[in-house]
Amino acid sequence: MPTNRRWILESRPVGEPTMENFRLEEGELPDPDTDEVLVRTLYQSVDPYMRGRMRDAESYAEPWDVGDVMKAGVVGEVVDSRHPRYEQGDVVQGELEWAEYTVADGSELNPVNPEIAPVSTALGVLGMPGVTAYFGLLDAGEPTPGDTVVVSGAAGAVGSVVGQIAKQAGCRVVGVAGADEKTEWLTEELGFDAAVNYKTEDVKKGLATACPDGVDVYFDNVGGPVTDAVWPLLNVRARVVVCGQIALYNATEVPTGPRKLAQLIQTRAKVEGILVRDYEGRWGEALSRLGEWVASGELQYREHVVEGFENAPEAFLGLFEGVNIGKQVVKVADPEYAKL
Repeated sequence: MPTNRRWILESRPVGEPTMENFRLEEGELPDPDTDEVLVRTLYQSVDPYMRGRMRDAESYAEPWDVGDVMKAGVVGEVVDSRHPRYEQGDVVQGELEWAEYTVADGSELNPVNPEIAPVSTALGVLGMPGVTAYFGLLDAGEPTPGDTVVVSGAAGAVGSVVGQIAKQAGCRVVGVAGADEKTEWLTEELGFDAAVNYKTEDVKKGLATACPDGVDVYFDNVGGPVTDAVWPLLNVRARVVVCGQIALYNATEVPTGPRKLAQLIQTRAKVEGILVRDYEGRWGEALSRLGEWVASGELQYREHVVEGFENAPEAFLGLFEGVNIGKQVVKVADPEYAKL
C-alpha cells in the first residue's frame, strides 16, 4: 500500500516565510467514507493569498493553526469513490490538502474536462485566477473602449488574463512587471501596448510616459510603490480594482506610504476590493467564456511548473521572489487511472 505525504504548518513566519515554517509528514493512505472520494493529487496550486492563512489573524481566508495540514487548489484523479457522481479515473478540482492523497466530500469537488485544455489550467486561466481576472476587470473595473488600463503584477496568473481581456474590450493596456523577460512577454506575445519594469526603471516616469492620457482603470495585484506611482495619474471617474497586495504580505509593519486620498476627491475615482468567492454563483459564465477564448487562441497563458511534491514550499516561496511567469503550479504525479 502506498503511503501519503502531507505538508504541515510547522510554525508561523515572521516576515518572509522560510522552509523552517513547513514540515513534511508521512502517514497511511486515508479511506473514503460514504459520499466521499479519495483523490490523488496531480497538480497543486500555490497562490499569494496563502501567506495570509499562515498568520494568526482574521482575514477573508480562515487562518491555519500551527500543526494543521496546509491546503491549496488541487487537480487530481479519483482513486476510490463512495460518491455517486464520481468514479475511478475521473479528474476533479477542489480546495484540498497539501498532500499526495486527500479524502474529500464529493459535493465539494468539481469535474475537470481533459478535452478542453490541459487539466493544470483548472488551477490557472480556467480556474480561480482566470475567474478573478474576468469578474474583477469586467464587473468592478467596467472597462470601455479607449480606456487606459494599468495592471500591476501583470505577468502573473491574474494580471496576464486581465490585460488580455482589457485588450479585447478595446482598451490601451499597460503592464507593470519585475523582469525584462516578463515585459517582453506582455508586449510581444500578449498584446499589451506598453510595459514597465519596476526593478530597472523609474516607475513613476515609466507610467507617465506609457499613460499620456492618464489612467482610467487600475487593476492592483501588488500595492506599495507601484500603486503610489499610479495614483497621481488617475482620471476623473477612474476605477481602481484592489485584487492583491503582494508587496505587503511579508511586512511585519504595514508602511504608511504617501497619503493621497485627497486624489479621490478631485477625480471622484472609485476604489473597490474584490473577492472571487463573491461570484460563486456565476463561475460557469466566466469559465465558459474563458474556455472559448483559450480554444480560439484569443487568450494566451503560461504555466511555471515545479516538479515534485517535496518542492511545494519552495514553489510557494518563489512567488515572493517573482520567479514565475504566468501561473505557478506544482506537478505532483502523472495520472495512473485518468485518461489524459
